[in-house]
Amino acid sequence: MDPASAAMNPSSAAMITSTLLVMLSLIFCFFLFLYLLCSLLPRAFAAGRAAPRKLSLPPGSMGWPYVGETFQLYSNNPDTFFALKQKRYGPIFKTHILGCPCVMVSSPEAARFVLVTRAHLFKPTFPASKERMLGRQAVFFQQGDYHARLRRLILRAFLPEAIRRSVARIEAVALRTLQSWDGRLVNTFQEMKTYAFNVAIVSIFGKDELSYLEELKQCYYTLEKGYNSMPINLPGTLFFSAMKARKQLAHIVAKIVSSRRKQRTNEANNDLLGSFMEAQEALSDDQIADNMIGVIFAARDTTASVLTWIVKYLGDNPSILQAVTEEQEEVMKKKEAGNEEKSLTWADTKRMPLTLRVIQETMRVASILSFTFREAVEDVEYEGYLIPKGWKVLPLFRNIHHSPENFSDPEKFDPSRFEASPKPNTFLPFGNGTHACPGNELAKLEMLVLLHHLTTKYRWSMSGYESGIQFGPFALPLNGLPLRFSLKSPVEDRAA
Repeated sequence: MDPASAAMNPSSAAMITSTLLVMLSLIFCFFLFLYLLCSLLPRAFAAGRAAPRKLSLPPGSMGWPYVGETFQLYSNNPDTFFALKQKRYGPIFKTHILGCPCVMVSSPEAARFVLVTRAHLFKPTFPASKERMLGRQAVFFQQGDYHARLRRLILRAFLPEAIRRSVARIEAVALRTLQSWDGRLVNTFQEMKTYAFNVAIVSIFGKDELSYLEELKQCYYTLEKGYNSMPINLPGTLFFSAMKARKQLAHIVAKIVSSRRKQRTNEANNDLLGSFMEAQEALSDDQIADNMIGVIFAARDTTASVLTWIVKYLGDNPSILQAVTEEQEEVMKKKEAGNEEKSLTWADTKRMPLTLRVIQETMRVASILSFTFREAVEDVEYEGYLIPKGWKVLPLFRNIHHSPENFSDPEKFDPSRFEASPKPNTFLPFGNGTHACPGNELAKLEMLVLLHHLTTKYRWSMSGYESGIQFGPFALPLNGLPLRFSLKSPVEDRAA
């Protein structure tokens, strides 16, 4: 058909026009569909993604301005403080102590989160006042390579392979300590502090007779009095006196380091100071001083507190005391029967399982370290709550140790519960993770040595004893547990 014919056919023209309109409509709808698809899909994907949540702080009270709830924590029973907080707010809550905003956590899972699985998000720290007292370069406050180096040096001096050579020296300190108590009414805690301090000196400096010993003691005693004071550095305050003593302590340590360098003896490497002074480690005098003072702090009051509670619990539980005494006497009999050396050995301390369980149960019940300090290095989410960067985070060891979910009848003193291993992350007397106390083996050794001689050679009585607990900062028997110690008579020894 030619064009003229088509033009002359009205129905054909109408059909072509109709087809074109349909095609144009389809093309329009197709591009409209593409447009809508491209504009709506991003919104759909955005709607499908989880919108950023605005996390809230954990529940709790921040207390008074600046002082927060410091006095409530340190002047009362910490069990009461923590229990009331946990009952009201749950296992995670905020507070404010020693000038720092804090988040406290009280479950084994939370403790593991902070100390182990997400440890890189929480650097070890104390309040700034405590860091100044102990020394900012001490191992407690470090992370990364420097911390790893310090920890390696401390472990080299305090692992079993090293401290097994110190048994005789620790035993000599224990015997002198007990002899000084004979026939006297003593403040048990203060005497245990002296014992722990002298063992620390032996372990750090390798000698129990130092010309600087008394000066070290006096400066350290002044330092510890201000340890939990408010950080007000003005003349007449405890904090001011403590910081002055801290400066003098660093000066004394520097003199000891200088003297050690002049000696250049091989024996120097058998103690902690020798480990720190190895040439290839290149620690500065300030770094050595900070860590020496820090180790004395860590080795003294906590060990003394545990020993004081052990004596208290043994006195309150005669059957347990009798069982421990029999175990220690058996150690003596085996040494005599085998013609072994008279002094205690490392192997002897491995034959004291019941005594070790008494130590473990004491650390659980007494929970000398109620908590430890960490600091969030960035904003952290835990259990739907925000832990802001810079806030202190405190795993509450005391709550974990006293939870009936972790230990049946938790207030009862029962060493037999440690015949089986406790559930993971429920027994944390030395902390957990890479920052766990590196001196825990030394602490247990000095306790075992003292208890061996105490139970086999001495008896004690509570003269005019008043039952009760005092706080600040550690929980202790009232008045430091005044006791009268005396040597057992030959008749008692033969009966045993």
